[in-house]
Amino acid sequence: MKKQSFSIIKLILITCLIFTGMVTQPATAADITNGAKIFDIHCAGCHENGGNIVRRGKTLKKKALKKYGMDSLEAITSIVTNGKSNMSAYKDRLTTEQIQDVANYVLEQAEKDWRKLVISH
Repeated sequence: MKKQSFSIIKLILITCLIFTGMVTQPATAADITNGAKIFDIHCAGCHENGGNIVRRGKTLKKKALKKYGMDSLEAITSIVTNGKSNMSAYKDRLTTEQIQDVANYVLEQAEKDWRKLVISH
């Protein structure tokens, strides 16, 4: 009986984590392409090529993301959603899916050292 109860509780917990976005699926090519489009529209004005025209040291380059604890999907999603300091919040302008897509794009581009992804519009 205890083993069955534990399994049910575990299943409920995993289901809750999935629906709250704490467990995510790997990004697809479509997610990254969508993220690139969103980035170009909403983010590139301040973060062109992963830079930062407002605060030079706080770029989207891999080294800076790691230094400031922003090198995870969760951290980038949180700052895009809620903003911080000079960074505007986008929770009222972008859907949860769009925020996830742009966060995945930022992480992928940081890994590639921001080599430009060609987007067909």
